[in-house]
Amino acid sequence: MYILTTKAKFDSAHFLKGYDGKCANLHGHRWTVSVDVGSETLQEEGPFRGMVVDFGKLKDDLKEETDKMDHALIVETGSLKPETVAAMESENFRLVYFEGRPTAENLAKYFYDVMKQKGYHVIKVSVFETPENQASYTE
Repeated sequence: MYILTTKAKFDSAHFLKGYDGKCANLHGHRWTVSVDVGSETLQEEGPFRGMVVDFGKLKDDLKEETDKMDHALIVETGSLKPETVAAMESENFRLVYFEGRPTAENLAKYFYDVMKQKGYHVIKVSVFETPENQASYTE
């Protein structure tokens, strides 16, 4: 199998409501998302002959998704009081609502699903909270 990997980075904040530890507090990360896509064969004709996919398109498609979370607060839907949301929105803070806890594990699954919906044969997605800590998702 041929496997291609690309990465994208973004900065955002999150917190884990109900968590018993310091991650319950609002904090930020320089997230890195690594996507592995693959194929048993290479394209045989056209401008992408000899390739699984065009690296440029793969990278652009991932960046399009990570840019949606860049410099935002990733919020678990329903985890903030309505008055907190109203105050943040009145200050023009960018909130990205996320179904489920915004953990590295759930973000890995989210990016896996998004890239799969874009038509890629996704093998694995890894999300790094720090250079030393990553969570991966594969089917």
